[in-house]
Amino acid sequence: MAEQAETLRRAPLSRDRILRAAVALADAAGIESLSMRNLAQELGVVPMALYKHVANKDELLDAMIDLVVGEIDPPTPGADWKQDLRRRVLSARQALRRHPWAPLAIETRNMATPALLAYLDSVVGTLRAGGFSANLAHHVMHAMGSRILGFSQELFDTARDAGRSGRTTPAPPTAALPPEVAARFPHLAEIATAASHDDASVVGQGCDDQFEFEFALDLLLDGIERLQQQAWTSARRTR
Repeated sequence: MAEQAETLRRAPLSRDRILRAAVALADAAGIESLSMRNLAQELGVVPMALYKHVANKDELLDAMIDLVVGEIDPPTPGADWKQDLRRRVLSARQALRRHPWAPLAIETRNMATPALLAYLDSVVGTLRAGGFSANLAHHVMHAMGSRILGFSQELFDTARDAGRSGRTTPAPPTAALPPEVAARFPHLAEIATAASHDDASVVGQGCDDQFEFEFALDLLLDGIERLQQQAWTSARRTR
């Protein structure tokens, strides 16, 4: 075992090796333990060697997030939208349970990463293929919020608040996208301007904050009412 670890430490340094070591370090000791110095020590190199592959810690974190998002199951063409979306959300949750640091890392980024945008774009694609209008898909993405990524911002979860810098989950773009970005993520581009907008919104640039809040609240209350009328209990829940 010691010889194997030493062999890995002597392997040529690459971006992929750096990212996987960073993810393993964060998995083992938490995101707060991650520093370029600690990562370099883990890899058996000097810190400056890392900068040939990643520009800085921000780029490192973005790439780590993309590595985790890459573990989420891809969509199944032609599948029922509800079943497929549920499967992928649960796959996302499994990925984040393997990497408990990831939700906070995602929340504290100023912009969604490329892999995260691609995932969100594919979710919108599933909704559109399932018969959702662009307008309804726009509001569903707001209502689902971080649940799309397999986690929810719990009301009493103080542990996740530690180290947070006031950021919330990076939302999909909600204003017209530059042409090159729109071409790469066409489903996000389609829903970006499909609903009413408010430049002063705190949900995201261009979105009607109050409307989105009430839409999600009513959606949840309607579902709660349906369960109450059915005398639903978790003791006999079905998948």
